[in-house]
Amino acid sequence: MTVYSSVLDIIGRTPMIDISQLSPNPRVRIIAKLEGQNPGGSVKDRIALAMIEQAEKEGLLQPGSTLIEPSSGNTGIGLAMVCKVKGYNLKIVLPSNVSVERTQLLSVWGAEIIQSPGSEGSNGAVRMARKLAAEHPEWVFLYQYANPSNPRAHYESTGPEIWHDVPEVTHFIAGLGTSGTLIGVGKYLKEKNPKVQVWAIEPPSGEMVDGLRNLDDGYIPPIFIDNDGEHLLDRKTVVGPKESIEWTRKLVDAGLFVGISSGAIMAGAVKCANLIEEGTIVTIVCDGGWKYLSTGAWTDDIDQVTERAKKIIYF
Repeated sequence: MTVYSSVLDIIGRTPMIDISQLSPNPRVRIIAKLEGQNPGGSVKDRIALAMIEQAEKEGLLQPGSTLIEPSSGNTGIGLAMVCKVKGYNLKIVLPSNVSVERTQLLSVWGAEIIQSPGSEGSNGAVRMARKLAAEHPEWVFLYQYANPSNPRAHYESTGPEIWHDVPEVTHFIAGLGTSGTLIGVGKYLKEKNPKVQVWAIEPPSGEMVDGLRNLDDGYIPPIFIDNDGEHLLDRKTVVGPKESIEWTRKLVDAGLFVGISSGAIMAGAVKCANLIEEGTIVTIVCDGGWKYLSTGAWTDDIDQVTERAKKIIYF
């Protein structure tokens, strides 16, 4: 077994598992990529490392530098882990109504938390971070929503990993957040096979689903615009909070204890499987479920959990 010199060296190369027992169509396979196996616990470890390494190459980061970034959870956690290892200071603008595990883990890795109004969601955190970055030019603002290293990380790692392991992929399905995963993986897979379909999962307008966003809510990530996301995506599918929680619970039947965005993506994968005759769907399981235990997503009445989602950002 390989011995790595740093925890950062084990980011990526995550396993894939066949969960076709959950497919409603016997002619459609569903394969899940387990991004919760990354050392920081989510797919966002990939972009955290990529953005910081690019900033180092450009000379933007020096020993002891301070970074600021908006996040509703996993990107902040990934950045906090990388900053702890590399010796940088990190300020995370975080909505006040995220699940408690998010705040705890950011604190464990030494990030300073600046709260933004929970009622404004992740869009409010973005606005506050941009304002603070403008007021403090000495801070490094990586800005995941516009940073080209975000989709590039997935183009150079996640996409090739999927193609290597599942070259028969016909549909790639992921959540629409910063859009980096969809853009990077989608572009790579379409270059390998133009027939591959890329489907985005988004919540209903005005509703919060575990770090996902609806583009009709007033903020379109620059990454999505700069990479012609409207033409790259073949379809956008709306998945509501209750569906997301239902499928988060159903994934346990396949032995997967995962976060709520993964339930939303799985709900979208099932909708896809019902609409196509045959194929192989690859989905992203963004993170593990342990960061959501305080939400009661697996144990409480599902209607109560769904109602709670209106007040708490589960991501």
